Amino acid sequence: MKSKFKILLATVAGTAIVMGCASAPNAVNFDKLAADVAKASFSDKGIAKVSILNADETNRACSEADVAGKPLDDARAKAIEKANFATIKWPSDGKFLGDWKEGEKIAQSGKGMTWSDEAGEVNGGNCYNCHQISKQEISFGTIGPSLYNYGKLRGVSDPNSAASKAIVEYTWGKVWNSRAYNACSDMPRAGHNGVLTENQVRNVLALLLDPKSPVNQ
Repeated sequence: MKSKFKILLATVAGTAIVMGCASAPNAVNFDKLAADVAKASFSDKGIAKVSILNADETNRACSEADVAGKPLDDARAKAIEKANFATIKWPSDGKFLGDWKEGEKIAQSGKGMTWSDEAGEVNGGNCYNCHQISKQEISFGTIGPSLYNYGKLRGVSDPNSAASKAIVEYTWGKVWNSRAYNACSDMPRAGHNGVLTENQVRNVLALLLDPKSPVNQ
């Protein structure tokens, strides 16, 4: 995502030069130019709407920091994490884990939320695009850390025990809204943005934490 954004910025910069700008725009104006070019380049098609480009405060802050080439200051980062943490929706029935087999299907699937998808279709999580998860899967991305033995390495022998509560809750929160723990995380805010449903998040947690899951073998 960042590399595509930088390519877009380079395109905007070239456009500004061709137009004969007297001076280079500052980082904030440059970011606005990039956003304007992006919006002008897209149109509503099927369920994919241009409104997806409308950034919330979290994305705006992280985008500005990326353009400026420096991290957010600690105070702003903490404020963003606190605001995102407040949006986490915890399991309505108190059950954090579902079916790891269904979780594997979700991790494998990149389907959903494109113009060619139908409204109401089940989305995938596309987790393998960024992470190693199951040892049996040999095709995976490395943008994110390996999640193989995720639960085992964290000592989760019984996800329902009091001893495992903290890591189970953290994992739920991280999948639901990653920015609650890292203000400018590259990880999609799967639950927060409606990519995954509550039950899908349960199944992904089972994949990561259930001792019977191949992830923890």
